[in-house]
Amino acid sequence: MKMVLFLTVSFIIIGFVVVVSMKGKMERKLAFIQENADNHKNATTPIILWIVGTTFWGLVSMALIIGMFFMN
Repeated sequence: MKMVLFLTVSFIIIGFVVVVSMKGKMERKLAFIQENADNHKNATTPIILWIVGTTFWGLVSMALIIGMFFMN
């Protein structure tokens, strides 16, 4: 039980650190795309993947927390 708690908390903290560290890069990339909207059609792919990854991380984190209640 303690190992599952450790893995859940580690997953959430590491994911949060990664999301926050990449946030600035994605904001700069979005600002660059907005300035040059007509020249960079494929440049939005990393931003979309970051949003999908962040959403997936959030859903998995919620599922792990909910799963902790059912393990007791």
